[in-house]
Amino acid sequence: MPKIKPKNTAFYSKNKAYNFDFTAEQISSDGGVLLSEKIEKKQRILHSFSELLPDFRDPEKITYSRYDQIKQRIFLLMQGYEDCNDQEKLKFDPLIQEVHGNELCSQPTMCRMENSLQKKDIFSLCNWFVDRYVTNLPSTKKRIVIDIDSTDDPTHGQQQLSLFNGFYYQWMYNELIINDGETGEVILPVLRPGNSHSARWAVAILKRIIEKIRYQFPEIEICIRGDSGFSSSGMYELCNKYNAKFGIGIARNSILEKFTLDKEEEIRSLYLEKKIKHKEIIGPFMYKAQSWEQEEPVYAKVESTGKGMNIRYFVSNIKELTGNEIYWDFYVKRGETSENRIKEIKNMCFSDRLSCHSFWANFFRFMLSCLCYEMFRQIKILISFTKNNEAKRWQVNNIRLYLLKIGATIKNRVRTATIKFSKAFVHQNLLTELLLI
Repeated sequence: MPKIKPKNTAFYSKNKAYNFDFTAEQISSDGGVLLSEKIEKKQRILHSFSELLPDFRDPEKITYSRYDQIKQRIFLLMQGYEDCNDQEKLKFDPLIQEVHGNELCSQPTMCRMENSLQKKDIFSLCNWFVDRYVTNLPSTKKRIVIDIDSTDDPTHGQQQLSLFNGFYYQWMYNELIINDGETGEVILPVLRPGNSHSARWAVAILKRIIEKIRYQFPEIEICIRGDSGFSSSGMYELCNKYNAKFGIGIARNSILEKFTLDKEEEIRSLYLEKKIKHKEIIGPFMYKAQSWEQEEPVYAKVESTGKGMNIRYFVSNIKELTGNEIYWDFYVKRGETSENRIKEIKNMCFSDRLSCHSFWANFFRFMLSCLCYEMFRQIKILISFTKNNEAKRWQVNNIRLYLLKIGATIKNRVRTATIKFSKAFVHQNLLTELLLI
């Protein structure tokens, strides 16, 4: 009987059959890994991080160094491969192999590395994040803004310290991210048990960060921003002790409502009943909760949305600014500098993929996602030096799609390796500029 060939016709169009096969020369779909390698060679972020990782393997039997493993893991995360199992599919990719200098290590090897860290190792890496941030601050820096926020990470297995959280009504981890409110740099990522309140450990962690900053920059102005989950007596005592300014949300209560009652009735009568949108910032009025050390200035945004009333309160000790300036020019900017950055880390750098059994392994994975974000942030910095205004608005997913996921081939000679990108690549001018900066 004649041998039947496998069917490879995708469709027909205008009397033409469109066939496919997988017999082309070795082509990589991840040509942008070249840009990641350039950034790493210049910044040495991953190399510095990997030096702190424990390694008790027999030196004579080591094929992949900790640096090789970290670089492989982060580069593949940047390309969109969120799972260690993806490495098995990429072991024949010519460009990824070329950048790494050898074949990729296997999923079991990577898994053993992730599970080799203990509590003391994680604490050492936490110090690395903070020390790197403080060391890289410009000597001329006069003011820094620290954003603090948390996010939920639902879990679906038997991970250690995956606990039920009544507020989110799910089994989860609680991720705490402290970042620079101007540059977006992650100062410190902290993974917490699932039943943690937003403010758990926040004051103690901020205290250590502020002390490290003030040790190197005694006169620098420090401003702290956070939502109402971080409003506590400890937070205000910390800020007052270290002369730090703050803008922090506060949950409404019956006492605060009395301060805004007249303005609420006025806006309800003049605007809401006519379905008109209107908002005003009022205050400050001095308020002291029972647990607070002293009175603090409280402001309120009283808003008619046209469909209902929206009243929000925030505490701030920034005396040189009006309530409007504190809210619109300072406090609400955390939506872009903190909340949107968390979305990038969580949804685009895959910090929601904490599926190891060990809590410390998952803490380490959370750090890897933040390292991935930091590499993307370095690309954003390079883009800011170009004249491409559209690219300056890109988030992590846009950079991955438009710059990193590029078809490419490699031509190796004794002294040169030429990466050949497609002639039809839309952003070739931008990529060329970034690679030559």
